[in-house]
Amino acid sequence: MDFTYDDEQVALRDAVRGLVGRTYADFETRRRAVAEDPGFDEKLWTRMAEMGLLGLPFAEEDGGVGAGPVEIGIVCREIGRVVAPEPFLTSVVLAGGLVSACGTPEQRQEVLGALSAGESVLAFAHDEPGRRWGPTAEAVTATEGGGSWSLTGVKEPVPHGARADVLVVSAALPGGGTGLFLVAGDDADRSGYAAYDGSRAARVRLDGTAATPLGHPGQDVTSSIATVQDITRVMAANQALGAMQVALRSTTDYLKSRKQFGVTLNTFQALTFRAADMYVSQELTHSMVEWATMVVAQGDPAALADAASRAALQVSRGGRHIGQEAIQLHGGIGMTAEYAVGTYVAHLTMLDHLLGEGGFQLRRLASDVTGHGALDPLA
Repeated sequence: MDFTYDDEQVALRDAVRGLVGRTYADFETRRRAVAEDPGFDEKLWTRMAEMGLLGLPFAEEDGGVGAGPVEIGIVCREIGRVVAPEPFLTSVVLAGGLVSACGTPEQRQEVLGALSAGESVLAFAHDEPGRRWGPTAEAVTATEGGGSWSLTGVKEPVPHGARADVLVVSAALPGGGTGLFLVAGDDADRSGYAAYDGSRAARVRLDGTAATPLGHPGQDVTSSIATVQDITRVMAANQALGAMQVALRSTTDYLKSRKQFGVTLNTFQALTFRAADMYVSQELTHSMVEWATMVVAQGDPAALADAASRAALQVSRGGRHIGQEAIQLHGGIGMTAEYAVGTYVAHLTMLDHLLGEGGFQLRRLASDVTGHGALDPLA
């Protein structure tokens, strides 16, 4: 496989790096952005829209750009490099991806057009207390009456749910299966709070709340939710890879500059070996993420599900390894909230738990073991 970017992809990477990198070149800027609601820089969100980034995954007839998964991965990776708190992953890739996959042409043009223009923020309200990471809904139920639909139940956590203008809500259908609905953000009872990496989440309570079916009313879209979740897992892996690369570089730079006993820390062989192990974890993760991103382009849901779990599992293990070692090798300063490396580790942990941590992905992979035939090693 050819993992190198073409000229247009390099130009996109440089443009995104210049935009988000310039905004968050100083870590204190990121700290100020997450200190107050909505937890991200809305001016930067508008500039991302002007650059066409918010419409990158969507078809041109829906107001988007029609780019492929490699281009989307490039944006996610650059966001991860500076731990930018803007909700590109959850609003554009996840919630927007569901509207793109399940919505009617009119819904796609209206909802995705506003999102691409930076006029609206979407949030996928799917996780329920006590239940996470699957493609179905149980606790929130949909009811039809007189040609209209209403939803009842609680969704939590909903990434950026308190800021969202439109909620894409999953709900159990009266006839079985899981449907998707559009709910105006102001129509729901929302309680926002800060997550441990500074990003925002919310508890969304629905009590007979009016909702519009996304796509055909009463249609079970469980498979579509599962596929978009897998795409988002791969893009989250790209974002995590960007954070891992910066955490490793920051650590090696620190070892080259910090002195102990009159010499820099990289003089000590044991510390150099630990940094080398971090590099091995990063490169293995890099290869897995690049491969999984290319699998997305194939359009095979079964192959995508397998690749997403494999990449997410490696990101979970590699991110934990690099994050823990980054803090340890920075010594006491790595334990402080004022130093950037701790935020990178917190962000890696958040991404790990967004759509299923390593143990969950391992169970997904193990459940398919019996589907493979026996191998005779002597054949």
